[in-house]
Amino acid sequence: MNKKTVYTNGYIFDNCERNFKTGSVFVENGMITDVDYSGKAITDDNTFDLNGAYLIPGLVDIHTHGRAGSDFTGASESDIRKMIKSYAEVGTTSVMATFASASMDDYYKSIDAVNSIRNAQNNDVFGAFILCMHLEGRYLNPSRRGAHALSLLAPLNPDELSELIHRMQPLPTHVSAAPELDGGEAFVKKTRELGATFSIGHTDATDAEARNAISWGASSFTHTYNAMRPIHHREPGVIGAALMCDNAYTEVICDGEHVHPNMVALLSKNKPKDKVILITDSMEAAGCADGEYGIAGTKVFVKNGRAVNEEGALAGSTLDLFTAVKNYCRFTGVSFGEALICATSNPAQMLGVADKVGSIKIGCNADFIIINDIDNPKIENVILRNTFIK
Repeated sequence: MNKKTVYTNGYIFDNCERNFKTGSVFVENGMITDVDYSGKAITDDNTFDLNGAYLIPGLVDIHTHGRAGSDFTGASESDIRKMIKSYAEVGTTSVMATFASASMDDYYKSIDAVNSIRNAQNNDVFGAFILCMHLEGRYLNPSRRGAHALSLLAPLNPDELSELIHRMQPLPTHVSAAPELDGGEAFVKKTRELGATFSIGHTDATDAEARNAISWGASSFTHTYNAMRPIHHREPGVIGAALMCDNAYTEVICDGEHVHPNMVALLSKNKPKDKVILITDSMEAAGCADGEYGIAGTKVFVKNGRAVNEEGALAGSTLDLFTAVKNYCRFTGVSFGEALICATSNPAQMLGVADKVGSIKIGCNADFIIINDIDNPKIENVILRNTFIK
């Protein structure tokens, strides 16, 4: 990790221009120290010859509950070590640990375990970097709870929220909740006052209620279309607001199961390119065989990679983010570069961590993926803070 390396003789992804340029990337102590697009050949003992391959930023998943047989909610420290290694192996080099609905005691244990691993990541713990924590549970509309157990839901409670956020900090924090519930305005404003970002999710909000939440400080929509009031021509609902509010980010699960490809394309046509965020919403079965698993207090049955609860409702996914990027290209017709920003710089910008991850630029972590073909992209290598893991 502390070695100096120059990645040269390849095509470097430029997030601002959403395309590739011939260039070299200079790395020291796991960080990017310079990016040179002059095309000048560099040869010394520290060079890694890309041989004409493409270098892209490591992917950033801001909504994932788990993979490799474990869930961030209830995971032990050893579970989390296994999970973050598995994320990195599929190209996701930064994650936001997402907690589904649970008891307060389970939240406390889960937060403490994530904090412990995060504090050790600069030393002996190797894997995807835990950027932030995401509370997607408890404060949901019961009518749009999805796979979350009804018994684990609770009314909006700013004091309780304050206790949870303080326990998560100093890591950045993100909260998904239903702002149309009683006390929504105070809850959204308290979230922002505490320094967290707020996302509208698991909600039966009308168009007006969703727009009110944006005015109170909400900045995004959680897995757009899913666990939301359906769109209607007389009442656009929360989905209409998500598609029309240019200043708000929209998450989307791009697996072809949660959202029809044409609805993904509709979102892509309506939203500014820098406001679309690809997520996995993956659960513990991601990277594992079919079988019985769990999330948010409910049993989940996975068959052919499709996860449903006992009621037959979708319950998270087994998707990985690199596959989501490829699906987004296929569903919408956008270029690989336009899809790539939705899983790199866009989520980093939303969380305020774009100076650390999501781009190949000075000051960011040296987290890269090497691919040989942008028309049929496959991961050849993953580099995690200047260390090859694949």
